Amino acid sequence: MAAAHTETVLEVHHWSDKLFTIKTTRDPSMRFRNGEFAMIGIEVDGKPLMRAYSMASSHYEDHLEFYSIKVEDGPLTSRLQHIRPGDKLLVSKKPTGSLLWDRLRPGKRLYLLCTGTGLAPFLSVIKDPELYEHFETVALVHGCRFINELTYQKLITSELQDNPYFGDSVREKLIYYPAVTREPFRNYGRITELIESGKLMRDTGLPPLAVEHDRFMLCGSPGMLKSLSEILRAKGFRETRKENYREYVVERAFVEK
Repeated sequence: MAAAHTETVLEVHHWSDKLFTIKTTRDPSMRFRNGEFAMIGIEVDGKPLMRAYSMASSHYEDHLEFYSIKVEDGPLTSRLQHIRPGDKLLVSKKPTGSLLWDRLRPGKRLYLLCTGTGLAPFLSVIKDPELYEHFETVALVHGCRFINELTYQKLITSELQDNPYFGDSVREKLIYYPAVTREPFRNYGRITELIESGKLMRDTGLPPLAVEHDRFMLCGSPGMLKSLSEILRAKGFRETRKENYREYVVERAFVEK
């Protein structure tokens, strides 16, 4: 496929029977910004089968990383979940996406709101040292159904804080708030409910939402994006459209894989 690099799978990590991560080589010419996605896939019957996946790795890392759900009858994930080190993965040459912090009006606090594998682009975003130079607080809110779906916690709560280049900024500015909806947990409830009730702000010690200071990035299921967008609009926040930068951005590229 001329428009894609052929990468080699380096590692596959199965978090559970529903979630897995693929790490691959990275072509030296591959360029992207933290928060963007690429089309990835495999050849099936001589034709490329591709879907949109955010890079969970950062723009400065020498590998690529993708975070995926397992869908039993999904055209791609039903095959992708069986991939092994040494196998080949197609990765498109021109990443794109909406989840770029500089597509927002300047503000004090940045909320990264995600559900499920919508966490992936924000794993890339929170590894960006420049992010912490532009916001006083970065709050990563990850909603899942079950506790075992709260993946990457070691990276978020430990490894990034120990980073020799920007660990101090992470410790000072990054707030991680995991939430669960289907079993007892200290942060129980949907992200929408946690925002509407004010529990998210009370638990994190952050002030009530203010259009002047708060900015948002949203990534998750279509229902979650719709509900959160409605809540934000009702509070006076506006979505960035093309070059008209406003208070929140939404990634709408993903469908069931």
